[in-house]
Amino acid sequence: MTELTPELLLHGYSIGIFPMAEHRDDPEIFWVDPRRRGVIPLDGFHVSRSLRRAMLRAPFNIGVNTAFDAVVAGCADRQDTWINDEIATLYGRLHALGHAHSLEIWEGPALVGGVYGVSLGGAFFGESMFSRRSNASKMALAVLIERLRRGGFTLFDTQFLTEHLASLGGIEISRASYHRQLEQALPRRASFTAPEALSLQDVVQRITQTS
Repeated sequence: MTELTPELLLHGYSIGIFPMAEHRDDPEIFWVDPRRRGVIPLDGFHVSRSLRRAMLRAPFNIGVNTAFDAVVAGCADRQDTWINDEIATLYGRLHALGHAHSLEIWEGPALVGGVYGVSLGGAFFGESMFSRRSNASKMALAVLIERLRRGGFTLFDTQFLTEHLASLGGIEISRASYHRQLEQALPRRASFTAPEALSLQDVVQRITQTS
C-alpha cells in the first residue's frame, strides 16, 4: 500500500473509502469500501426518554477539540481495535490541519467519553467513540449531531451499522446511495468549530423542540 499521508486520507474519504488495520499490533493498513454503509440521518437521531433524563441529570461538561489524542487513545483502549499506532498518528496530523475533530465528555478533570471523526465539506465521517461512564458515548453522539446540524453538515457517515447505532436512529444504505449523498455533501460549506458550545441540558432542550 502507498504510504499514507493526511492528503491521501482526505482523498480516500472524498471518493468514499476509509482506512483500517486488522488490530492494533498489525502494521498493515487497508482501504475499506463497504457494500452497505452505515449513516445516521441528521433529522433521524433517536433520543430515548431515559437518555434525555440522564442527560439532564449528568454532571458532565462538553469539550470540542480539547483532547483529540486522548479521545483516539480512549477509542483504541479495548481488546479488539482497528486503530494502530500509524492510524492514531495520521489522524493526529489531520487534526492539526483542521480536518479531524473530537467531542469530549468530561466529569470534572476526567475524560469519560468521546467521539472523533473527519470533516470534509458538508460530510462528517465518524471514526470511533468510547465510554467510561454509563451513556457517555450516547451523550457524545447526541451533542455531535446537534453540532453537525448547526454547522451546516448534511451527511453523517458511521461506516458500519451496529445494534448500538441502530438504536439511535442509524440506518444502512447501499454503496450507490452513499456515493450520491457524499457527492452532494462535499461541495457544501460547513464548519465543525463555528457553532457555540452547548451543555447537555441545552442539547436536550433543542432535541425536544425539534422532535
